[in-house]
Amino acid sequence: MKDNSQNQIKLSQLRILVAVAEQGNFSEAALQLEMSQSAVSHAIATLEDHLGVILLSRGRHGARLTPVGERVVGHAREIARRTEQISKEAELAKGLKGGQVRIASFRSVAAQILPPIIARFHQRYPAVSVSMAEFDDYPQVERALLEGRVEIGFTFIPSDHEAFDSREVLRDEFIALFPAGFTPASGELTWEELTDQPLIMPPVDYIMMRPVYDHINAYGYRLKVAYEVETDATIVSLVAQGLGATILPRLAAQPIPPEVQVYPLPVPLERVISVVILAEALHSPAVYAFLDSLEAFKPLGEPERMSTHESSQR
Repeated sequence: MKDNSQNQIKLSQLRILVAVAEQGNFSEAALQLEMSQSAVSHAIATLEDHLGVILLSRGRHGARLTPVGERVVGHAREIARRTEQISKEAELAKGLKGGQVRIASFRSVAAQILPPIIARFHQRYPAVSVSMAEFDDYPQVERALLEGRVEIGFTFIPSDHEAFDSREVLRDEFIALFPAGFTPASGELTWEELTDQPLIMPPVDYIMMRPVYDHINAYGYRLKVAYEVETDATIVSLVAQGLGATILPRLAAQPIPPEVQVYPLPVPLERVISVVILAEALHSPAVYAFLDSLEAFKPLGEPERMSTHESSQR
């Protein structure tokens, strides 16, 4: 390899190599890159001369990568990808000297998941303001997005609306909570034991709870609802007072008092929590930076599952 400081590998040469490899000939690569065919040929020849190897085999049927060319183009693609990431970071930094991120969420995510994410984001981008609107159900979150009142939404039912881009964030299991002193006969909760209890539940018309009723009904059981209560914290408090049992998503039940007994459902059930943005909207760098912060938040993931005896280990 020639050691000439004036003849080093250039990013443009690597991009051209990738284009020729993908198109299979010099003329198509030139059209894609909006360059002349002679410029493309010269760039590849200069790169081969610098490396001292033949990267492309030329012929009547186009250009094919040689074995060493196959290996080199793999590195070239990675370098191009890293270069794009560097440019993105720089653009984000230039665009994050101000601005705002508006978020819509339902209560349990707003209380349990978002605070540490927002704190992390504020540490990195203190000049960007963050506001959060709390709703009871996911249709209100989607309406806020569609009306332009927020840029980012969190829902517990993945939206299939063509207006949205949706990405799963975590899975939150439904759990059964019982007053102190309750113990399943076999050590594991059964449908019979659950449906025999007087239950304290959110209103039956809450969309969040519809999958629970459908899930239990599918196994031939019906819930015995003694009280309908709107607030999750109040439900858990009533369970702690011994007035009945309940079924809630684990996030919604937090914090769970130490005297409350917690069991998984006889057949597990989860809700999928997703982050949603408008698909066709022109989003600000601050919005993408917040989504990156969400992705990088390590503790954010599937809640740790406890055994059927978790109450005795709390």
